[in-house]
Amino acid sequence: MAQQKAATGNATAQDSALALRLRREVSGDILFNPFDLGRYATDASFYQIKPLGVVVPRTMDDALRAMAIARDDGYIVTPRGGGTSQCGQTVNNGIVVDVSKYLNKIISLDVEKRTCVVEPGIVLDDLNRQLKKHGLWFPVDVSTASRATIGGMAGNNSCGGRSLRYGTMRDNTISMDAALADGTLLHFGEMPRDMAWQNVQQPGRDLFRDMLALGEREAGEIAAQFPHVQRRVGGYNLDALTPQAVNNMAHLLVGSEGTLAFTTRVELKLWPLIGAKVFGVCHFGSFYEAMDATQHLVKLKPIAVELVDSTMVALGRDIAMFRPTIEAVVKGEPEALLVVEFAEADQAANLAKLKQLGELMGDLGFGWDQPKRKWGGVVEVIEPAMQAAITDFRTSGLNVMMSMKQEGKPVSFVEDCAVPLPHLADYTDRLNKVFEKHGTRGTMYAHASEGCLHVRPVLNLKLDKDVKAMRAIAEEAFAMVRAYKGSHSGEHGDGIVRSEFHAQMFGERIVHAFEEVKERFDPDNTLNPGKIVHPPKMDDRSLFRYAPGYKVENIKTVMDWSAYPGAAGGFQGAVEMCNNNGACRKLEGGVMCPSYRATRDEKDVTRGRANTLRLAISGQLGPDALSSDSMMETMKLCVSCKACRHECPTGVDMAKMKIEVLAARAATHGLTLRDRLVGYLPHYAGLASRFPWLTNLRNRSGILRTLFEKIAGISARRDLPEFRSDVFAPARIAFGPENGREVVLFADTFNRAYERENLDAALRVLLDGGYRVHLPRALDGGRPLCCGRTFLSAGLVENAKAELKRVVETLIPFAARGVPIVGLEPSCLLTLRDELLSLRSDRDAKTVSAHALLFEEFLVREAETGQLKLPLGAIDKSAHVHGHCHQKSFGAFAPVEKILRLVPGLKVEKIESSCCGMAGAFGYGADTYDVSIQMAEASLLPAVRKAADDALIVADGTSCRHQIKDGSGRGALHVARVLAISLDNGAAKASASS
Repeated sequence: MAQQKAATGNATAQDSALALRLRREVSGDILFNPFDLGRYATDASFYQIKPLGVVVPRTMDDALRAMAIARDDGYIVTPRGGGTSQCGQTVNNGIVVDVSKYLNKIISLDVEKRTCVVEPGIVLDDLNRQLKKHGLWFPVDVSTASRATIGGMAGNNSCGGRSLRYGTMRDNTISMDAALADGTLLHFGEMPRDMAWQNVQQPGRDLFRDMLALGEREAGEIAAQFPHVQRRVGGYNLDALTPQAVNNMAHLLVGSEGTLAFTTRVELKLWPLIGAKVFGVCHFGSFYEAMDATQHLVKLKPIAVELVDSTMVALGRDIAMFRPTIEAVVKGEPEALLVVEFAEADQAANLAKLKQLGELMGDLGFGWDQPKRKWGGVVEVIEPAMQAAITDFRTSGLNVMMSMKQEGKPVSFVEDCAVPLPHLADYTDRLNKVFEKHGTRGTMYAHASEGCLHVRPVLNLKLDKDVKAMRAIAEEAFAMVRAYKGSHSGEHGDGIVRSEFHAQMFGERIVHAFEEVKERFDPDNTLNPGKIVHPPKMDDRSLFRYAPGYKVENIKTVMDWSAYPGAAGGFQGAVEMCNNNGACRKLEGGVMCPSYRATRDEKDVTRGRANTLRLAISGQLGPDALSSDSMMETMKLCVSCKACRHECPTGVDMAKMKIEVLAARAATHGLTLRDRLVGYLPHYAGLASRFPWLTNLRNRSGILRTLFEKIAGISARRDLPEFRSDVFAPARIAFGPENGREVVLFADTFNRAYERENLDAALRVLLDGGYRVHLPRALDGGRPLCCGRTFLSAGLVENAKAELKRVVETLIPFAARGVPIVGLEPSCLLTLRDELLSLRSDRDAKTVSAHALLFEEFLVREAETGQLKLPLGAIDKSAHVHGHCHQKSFGAFAPVEKILRLVPGLKVEKIESSCCGMAGAFGYGADTYDVSIQMAEASLLPAVRKAADDALIVADGTSCRHQIKDGSGRGALHVARVLAISLDNGAAKASASS
């Protein structure tokens, strides 16, 4: 009944009444906006089902109250954590309850007993960060650990890469508390079978008695039909109910995908932290031989054996963040790698295991000098940093595979079948033949040690023929798995993809038992219906993300998206690169996604924005959605940090996509006053510098601060950068010896108008190095050169093009003869490496772009070739260095550290931080000021405050320095100024000694 009501899409008035009641009675976020519903309509599967509403409860009581309201009004409820399910578990057409934002605490921790009790929304990595100081961890280390919630992991019976040693989620779940569909709260845990229900109050007593009776009745069928492999996570865990001395009733809930009860807390078994580890990267010239060897490698008792196939290696080579790892550990052109991980009691034992691994590979006939079929060997990896890099690459396997820039993508539906190891080679060989038969190929990676490979044939699910191929492949693959006595669901659960095939895998009698369990727990079918029992067809295209009729209009775009397929010049393909796997939801490490880290809202994560864009350009959010107020609200907290460009394994570049939205908005609605003030800054900066007493008056007047906030939206709580009359405007266009090595110093608007000390310092450093420094003026004789970034931030793309045209025309004579173009401000200089090439692709633009270097990049390059000659003096202090987001995105932060380490006596310490939160004009907005400060307080400002009083704070970004000053009261220096100080100290020492 509830499912029918949700599916019919009741009148708006009724939906509004439900929303009003939820807002009145539930504390938290109540989301009924079409844009919000669109963001929750998908998970990491290929399905899309728009919910009726979303509740993000602040407390567990709020979650239970929302369930009660939904039950009263006849609506279904679907619990959701990180939304990374690959089979469609977390999408449905009723009320979605998202526990990830608020219900994410450790309730209790017993270090001695190695147990903890947690709320279901806690993220695995966050849990392990808190456990680490106690020497403990929760070892079900799924690849999505940075965003997977414990509740979701319990719902799917997750496994992780080291299940060979630690087992599955079920093996590590001690008990669970949960609410039944009717609101009854029960504790599910261990109970002696002979007195299972005697000490349990009604109605739990009857429920547990009935379930144990079912287990006893079906024990023979369960023994006969359930696959005898560790990675069997399909269906309900009826084997937890069969006669044994003690039954753990929580194990029936594990893997139930939110269909039986709503989890309120989970008690977990913890393990001591892994100590020293070693990796043996086994190379194979034959994929078949790699699979066949796995059964032998596991006899050495590693904690994991993970497959990386040649497709994943090839794709990884094209991804900047993974390329160095592959270059370091991959030898030759293997068809497959098996990453064998050992974690023994001490390092000597680990090294002995590595030796045994090499010997075993030799005994199996593999050698570097053997022909292709037996070509191979072991690359040993002892260094922890490289092990971490390999693990990062391996666990990013899904996203790496999905980085293909084509219409067809690797599709998850026979994703994680598990077969006994002796059959693994034959199974994969036969499966590849099935793919070939249906005109495609597959990618394979992950858990070879468990016979559970992540297998994805490449298909385009927008095409009916490929959907039919998917169905045929599924039927043939599952028949093979059944014949091998394996499991069709070995890690990622059932959802919509696999539930349909339970009868084929378990037999009709077991499926009837599954239905009996569901009926007993949830007689009205209100909890996440359509999963495990009574599912829809897996190939029902009306449930697909790309449903029949899906189409993107050929809208006019302003940037170059030609590297991608699809409409709008490839913009469609770029947006659709987001596979919803949610790497952008990580809370620590790297930069992505700073706004999500501050708000924890799906709206503010790269995935949420990409989904919104896809729905908008395909007409699913109504006309003019791309330039609508709701779209601007979606993009409002995107700080264009470009972290996603580097850290999203599928390369979703939201900063670039935001320019499209801003351009559409500007074309449709015009500009706000704040847009004009920011965008046209390079045009009026020169005039403002003539009257600094007037232009800086706003900072000194409370009335003007308030007025600026009201009319321009600039926060009264911020000081604006102060104009100065002594702007950087040298009378000459070249300095230094005429025979010196040439370099162009690109003077950006911000340093020129506000902080000329940085340009003075850079010029000083270059001159002391003996360089011939050019400071070219615009060929048109007008304003100083500008990269156009401020115009891009306002959506004024044509204005930005005009600025870049002036830059290219002026600098091409230098670039054409190989002269480096060096800049100080990362956001400006790197515009020449990024947006310039998205706005024009002519030869001159490419030449200028190729010669654009940040100041520290140039100096490090010179130092590495032996060309840098600087008389640096000692600075006996610490330097705490914060990297600008664009530096990190372009791999240009390491040179900052390298050049500073050339300064004698200077102790360089990197601040582990995400975006500073200022992000150009973002931090000055009245409506974004608070989030800006939240971003800074996440790690940057606390680190600055902890630094010694005499320590140097180094930040190359103009915005970063202003945020540090505003938030901590401490000044930060550009690296050029630190080097100038070092030169001064060197000169002073030389003068004293003479």
